[in-house]
Parts: sequence; C-alpha cells; structure tokens
Amino acid sequence: MRAVLPALLIHCSIGTVYCWSLFKADIAYYIDRPLSEVEWAFSLAIFVLGMSAAFGGRFVEKNVKRSALLSTLFFTVGMVGTGFFIYQKSLIGIFICYGVIMGIGLGIGYLTPVKNLMLWFADRKGLATGIAVAGFGLAKVIASPLMEMLMGPTNADGTLQNPANVYNMFYILAAIYAVCMIIGFLLIRKPKGHVESAAAAKAFSYRKVLSNKVFIGIWIMFYINITCGLALISQEKSMLAAVGFTAIGLMSAVTAVFNAGGRLFFSAWADRLRDRNTIYKIIFGSALVSIGAMIVFDGINAGSVVLVVVLLCVINAGYGGGFSNLPTLLADRFGLNSISTVHGLALSAWAFAGLSGNQLSAKSL
Repeated sequence: MRAVLPALLIHCSIGTVYCWSLFKADIAYYIDRPLSEVEWAFSLAIFVLGMSAAFGGRFVEKNVKRSALLSTLFFTVGMVGTGFFIYQKSLIGIFICYGVIMGIGLGIGYLTPVKNLMLWFADRKGLATGIAVAGFGLAKVIASPLMEMLMGPTNADGTLQNPANVYNMFYILAAIYAVCMIIGFLLIRKPKGHVESAAAAKAFSYRKVLSNKVFIGIWIMFYINITCGLALISQEKSMLAAVGFTAIGLMSAVTAVFNAGGRLFFSAWADRLRDRNTIYKIIFGSALVSIGAMIVFDGINAGSVVLVVVLLCVINAGYGGGFSNLPTLLADRFGLNSISTVHGLALSAWAFAGLSGNQLSAKSL
C-alpha cells in the first residue's frame, strides 16, 4: 500500500483535468468570452503538462518525494488561482493558472508514481503502470458528480442558476485535492534498499534517445493516440447534448470508468504478450470497428445515442490503454534506470496533441 495508495491519491487528484468539458461553457458564460477562446486554457494545460514532464523527468528520477511535493504545490495553487481569475473575469489569468501553473503540477505529478510502482512490482511492470495511471482516468468518476453538485442546478438554457458556483467550485476542489496529494507525498517512497544508479544517469544521452528510430515511432504512435482521444474527451459534453442525452454527469463518470479500466486491463494484458506493440494494434482495431459502425448506423439514422455512448466508451478505454502501456514499452527498449526521463520525453507528444486534438475538435463543433 505504500506504493499503490500514494499513486492513486496523486493521480486521482490531477486527473481532474479531464473534467474540462463539464464546466468550460460555464466559465465562458461567467467571464463573457467566446468558448473558442476559453478552450485554449485546456489546450495550454495539456501542452504544459507534456513539456514539464519532458523537462522534469530527471528531477523525478532523483527524488520522488520532492517531485510529489512540487506537483502538489503547483496543482493546488493553479486551481485556487483559476477560481480567483474566473471571479475577476480575467482570461489571461485563467490561462496562467489553469494552463501554466496547474499544467506544471500535472506533468510532474503524472510522472512521479510511475517508475516508483514499476520498482515495487518488478515482475509485473505492466500491471504496475496500469495501477499508477488508472487513477488519472478514475478521477473523472469521482469528480464529475462532485462538480455537478458544487455547480448546482441549471436553467432551461443550460446556464447555472448561480453562476458564481463555477469559481467557488475550484476553491473547494483545491482544498480537497491538497489534502489527498499531501497524504500521497507523505506516503510515497521507493522500495527499501533501492538506490538510483549514478553511472546510468551520467551515461544517459538525450540526443541518442531523441534520434532513436524506435523512440520516434513510439512518439508518433502516442501522439496520434492522444490527439484522437483528446478530441473526443474535450468535447464529450457537447457530443452527448447534441444527440439529446441529458445525464451528462453520469455518462462522464461511465466513460471515465472505461478510461481507467482500459489503463489497467490493457497494461496487465500486455504483461502476458511477447511484444507489447500488439496492444496498440488491438486498440487501433477496436477504434476502427467502432467508428465504422458509427458511420454505417448513423447513415440509416439508427440508435445514434447508443452509438455515441459506445464510441466514447471504446475510445476512452483505448486512450487509457495507450497511456498505461507507454512506460513499459519504453522500459523494454531503453531500460528501467532512466525510464522517468525517457517517459517524460515521450510525453512531449501529449503536449502537442493537447494543442491539435482539442482545437481541431473545437473548430468542428
């Protein structure tokens, strides 16, 4: 539990970023700015997440306790600041707090428990990473109904009856997540007797990794996976509303269960396979089948609500599975000693996908 519990506490907190679609319209309405402009806060948060992970991998490698504390500080301060600047109706302030400050907490926090769990579960590294990042997907299950409760009832046009609840929500959530992440910081530790290899750290070469064909291929595959996943997740509420589905909060929680389940299921399954790349082929195939069914049945106007729900669940499961298999796939190719650094570099794909996936889907709706 000294390994699993802190991982879940940290990731179940920072994974709240995936609840963006639940409140973005309320922020836009309260500050009286176009939704297309407000969307950049989420894109910026994901970009900074990926880039802070890319540059923070070595820091996480050296001291997992400090990285857990740093993540807690940046994430919770970013949330409080977001609430304050929503109140001030400052879009630039929201960009800085939600996008940059909170984004740094996201990136460092995402990396922090991953290698640690791989060290604790050396024989089942896939299961370990699945547990580590399942919390990130599971966060929506916990946060979605809580957010809906905190924001309160809506009017007939979908706006909040009390618009001020949107910034008060950030203050309350920041306090809750501060407690969770501090407990995670206090509990997290590496296995007894484990010492990081100073020789491996010195021998590590950023140039060799970034120019490696295998790494480049993994980066491109990961970029495509996230671009498609974020395109759906960031517009989930709008898609469900468009087909007349009203239980948005419930459906958000259900898709989050698939996201978290995909992270755990696919990574544990990959432990039993000769080549972890097979998992990505399975994920890609399931996405093609789902999209094909969507096109065929939508053309004959059959069960559009059910199809949208199924598509969101399948894509969320594959999206999560793509994340959880990445660290072990990289560890198989580049070794475990510098996996936080290599994993962080690969997460730069997340940064650029955050710009392309969310913005492309926002412009198409």
